[in-house]
Amino acid sequence: MKPVLKMSVLAATIFLAVGCQDDNKADTNKPAEPAKVEQVAAKTPAADAKVEFKTEDQKAAYAIGASLAQYLSANLDQQKELGLDLNRQDVLQGVEDVFAGKSRLTEKQTQQALQELDQRVAKIVEEKAKAEAEKNVKAGEEFRTKFSKEAGVVTTKTGLMYKIEKEGTGPKPTATDTVEVHYKGMLTDGTVFDSSYQRNQPATFPLNQVIPGWTEGVQLMPVGSKFEFVIPPQLAYGAQANPSIPANSTLVFQVELLGIKGDKTAKPAAAPAEKPAATETKTQ
Repeated sequence: MKPVLKMSVLAATIFLAVGCQDDNKADTNKPAEPAKVEQVAAKTPAADAKVEFKTEDQKAAYAIGASLAQYLSANLDQQKELGLDLNRQDVLQGVEDVFAGKSRLTEKQTQQALQELDQRVAKIVEEKAKAEAEKNVKAGEEFRTKFSKEAGVVTTKTGLMYKIEKEGTGPKPTATDTVEVHYKGMLTDGTVFDSSYQRNQPATFPLNQVIPGWTEGVQLMPVGSKFEFVIPPQLAYGAQANPSIPANSTLVFQVELLGIKGDKTAKPAAAPAEKPAATETKTQ
């Protein structure tokens, strides 16, 4: 977090150096007021508009200031989303005071203030992440309870849940096999975070190099089958979050097993077959 804050101060410094021109100069020579990154692009002059600079150095300096101003603006917006009120004018006032040699903070006080801000931001982020994770645990439990009551749902000893939508007649893969599949991955609210169908390209991967829920579940599928899996967090990504999958998420996958790489047998028809007796808990 600290490098981000330091970069923000640098962005403000260069932005002010470029933007705070003599008050008597024409307004057209002043850079635009900081705005969100998305908005900056909308306000940028048309590509064919002619922009005059006296020298290449002036043009380069302006470009640096404009770029860093966009970064600073986006950074302040992110802090605002966390509930922090970092006023743009206060940021620029600090820079202007330093330029004028009348800073209200010593260098030590400045570093202390930034460190305290780091700590506040870290605490807010941690609290938000904890609350989100707890919410996901509850939502996942409710979803799995509801899914378990659907006809044909099987729950294994590990907590993996699945329902057979179509059962093929081919061989079943082992954990060390490489399989070819089509799949769609969703959160419990229906949000699709990954889909080979959308890419119009089947996926191929070794079963021992994916999440445990996949490794276990796909081994239950004869080639030609289509299963729906509901995977609890401990068999998915657990408390680890990424941009598309929040921490402690229960995941829903629709999976078609197209083939096993290296299998010499002919690919069977995907006609329904009599289902073998299951030793797991099954909803009638």
